Amino acid sequence: MTGQDPIPAVQIDTTRPHPARMYDWYLGGKDNYPVDEEMGRQMLTLDPRVPVMARVNRAFMHRATRWLAANGVRQFLDIGTGIPTEPNLHQIAQETAPDARVVYCDNDSIVLAHAAALLRGTDEGATEYLQADVRDPDAILEGARKVLDFTRPVALSLIALLHFVSDDDGAHDLVRRLLAELPSGSYLVITHATADFTPEESKAATEKLRAAGVTLALRSREEFTRFFDGLDLVEPGVEVPHHWHPELGEPVPGQDDGVIPGYGAVGRKP
Repeated sequence: MTGQDPIPAVQIDTTRPHPARMYDWYLGGKDNYPVDEEMGRQMLTLDPRVPVMARVNRAFMHRATRWLAANGVRQFLDIGTGIPTEPNLHQIAQETAPDARVVYCDNDSIVLAHAAALLRGTDEGATEYLQADVRDPDAILEGARKVLDFTRPVALSLIALLHFVSDDDGAHDLVRRLLAELPSGSYLVITHATADFTPEESKAATEKLRAAGVTLALRSREEFTRFFDGLDLVEPGVEVPHHWHPELGEPVPGQDDGVIPGYGAVGRKP
């Protein structure tokens, strides 16, 4: 931890499910509440492979981070990091580059409560946690600048996050705003759920989550690809997540037993 600010007391809303805590439940974690498990079980009735999808997203993050670190990236801004699940992004990055600097960001108070688990990194590098919402990019950029050097390339990681940000909230504009502050040679890393492969199940999931106060904005391949407008896509381009450089990690059990309704990609800012 590079900063000295104490972690403040947190207020955790246990009356509504939260995506970060549901994700934790899918991964078999303990940092969730009955309301999260209840909604998670409802999602499983629509598609029992949701936990596999969660693991596939994390595996994509691991592989993308390995690729970026091997290609010289030493700074990472991970927004929507979720509740700590080892190995975290900083552990993957610092295996290759011990001097890697990582800023984690999330808006859920329970993630803040567990931030100390995120802040164990190498002595050569830096690992910090920032509580902020992706809908407030200025706050994120202000906090990240205290740890990251914005004159050098930064990898902006948005794993399984943007499908919780509606078009009304300007998801594409938010990504452009964040990228605008990053220099040439920076990267954008995204995974995103889609209804392209499972329209009926996706419609039902969207309605269930909306009734519980959770936005789910599933986007098509074309809408997903728009996040990378102006960037150079890293080969193989837009893919279902587990088909992106599978040689860089171990396969997730069950990933090939049915469709993974999502996309993943990495793009470089010219």
